[in-house]
Amino acid sequence: MRGHDRFFSNNAGVMESLQNHAEEQQYSFSKHSSWPNNQESTNNCKPRVGGFVLVHAGAGYHSESKAKEYKHVCKRACQQAVEQLKAGALAVEAVAAALVELEDSPFTNAGMGSNLNLSGEIECDASIMEGKSLHYGAVGAISGIKNPVLVANRLLSEAQKGKLSAGRIPPCFLVGRGAHDWAISHGVPPCPSEKMATKFSLSAYKRNKRKMELAEKMDTGHNQTKRRRQSSGNENGSECLDTVGAVVVDLQGNVAAAVSSGGLAMKHPGRIGQAAHYGCGCWAENARNMNPYSTAVSTSGCGEHLIRTMLARECSAAMQSEDSHQALLEAMQNMFIMEFLWSHTTESMCVGYMSAQDSKAKTHISRLPPGTIPGQSLAIEGGVCRLMSTVD
Repeated sequence: MRGHDRFFSNNAGVMESLQNHAEEQQYSFSKHSSWPNNQESTNNCKPRVGGFVLVHAGAGYHSESKAKEYKHVCKRACQQAVEQLKAGALAVEAVAAALVELEDSPFTNAGMGSNLNLSGEIECDASIMEGKSLHYGAVGAISGIKNPVLVANRLLSEAQKGKLSAGRIPPCFLVGRGAHDWAISHGVPPCPSEKMATKFSLSAYKRNKRKMELAEKMDTGHNQTKRRRQSSGNENGSECLDTVGAVVVDLQGNVAAAVSSGGLAMKHPGRIGQAAHYGCGCWAENARNMNPYSTAVSTSGCGEHLIRTMLARECSAAMQSEDSHQALLEAMQNMFIMEFLWSHTTESMCVGYMSAQDSKAKTHISRLPPGTIPGQSLAIEGGVCRLMSTVD
C-alpha cells in the first residue's frame, strides 16, 4: 500500500518512541485503502474485496514444546473468521468468531485457561470495535463467562439499536458483577469459574503463589526483590502469555478489531488491563474524510503501560501520516494490496493469517534473535496480501 521501507521505518519509530515509557508493547494490524468515490465499474456495480483475517495468540514466551498447539489455535481462529466472511458476515461478527476460538483454547491467556488472580479466581477483559460505525463494546474483570468477547460484541450491537426506555443511554463498557448479570440477561451462557481453570493455569497459579510466599519470607532489600521480579518471566520453561486478538477486513472493505485477556498472573482482584480500555486494546476505523486508509489494530502487552500510551489508537493515527493516497488509487483499480505487520519486544509472538481466497491459514511464531534482551529489543515482521475485487 505504501513503500515498504518507509512503512516499516515509520512504525519502528513509533515503537521506539514508546519503549522509553513501557517495558513490553506489542501490536499487530491490518490496513487497506478505501475505494475512491469515482472509481466505479462500467455497470455501476459496487466493488467488493476478498476478506482477510490476522490473529495473534498473545505476545510473551511461547515454548517450542507447544509451538504446534499455538499454531493450531491460530489456524482454527483464522478458519472460523473466513467461514463467517464467506457466509456474508460483517467484519465485526467474523472477528468475534476468531476471538471465541482463541478464548476456547486452554493454551491462551483468554477465556478458558486464563491467568488466575491473587484470590485464585479468573477475571477477564475484552473489547471489540467496528470500523464502519466506530462503535465499541467492552467488559472488564468479568467472571463466570467463558467467552467475554461475546459480551463485548453484544454490548456493541445493543448500543447500535439506540436509546433504552425513558431515553437512557445504553452502556458500552461494563465491569465485574454488573457485566456478568447483564450478559446473562442478554442470553450469554454462564460458565462456573472453576470450570474455566485448566491444569496449566492451576499449576501456574500454585507455582506463582509459592514464589510470592518465598519472596515475602526472603525479601531483604529492594535490589533482591527487583532481581527476582525480572527473572520470574519464564523460569523452568513456563509459559508467559498476554492478550489475544484479531483484525478482519470483510467483503465490503469494512474493518473490525477485537482483543481478549485473562490479565496478568496474580493480579489484584478487580484489576482491568488495556484489553478493555477504549483506544488501548484495539482500534478499527474505516477510511473517511481525512483518513485515506482503513486501519485495524490489536495490542498485547502490559496493560498498565499500554493504557497510558493508548497504543492502539496511536498506531492507527500513525498509519495515516503518509500522503500517497492518489498514487495508490491509480495502481489499485481492480484489486487491493493489503500490508499487515506484527511487532513484539517479548521473546515471542504467535500469529496466523488467512484471506478468503486461501484454502488454509498460515501460522508463524516470531522470536527475537538469539542474544537479544526481551524488553530492550524489537522485532517487526509482516507481509503483503493481494485481495482480488469482485462486483455485486
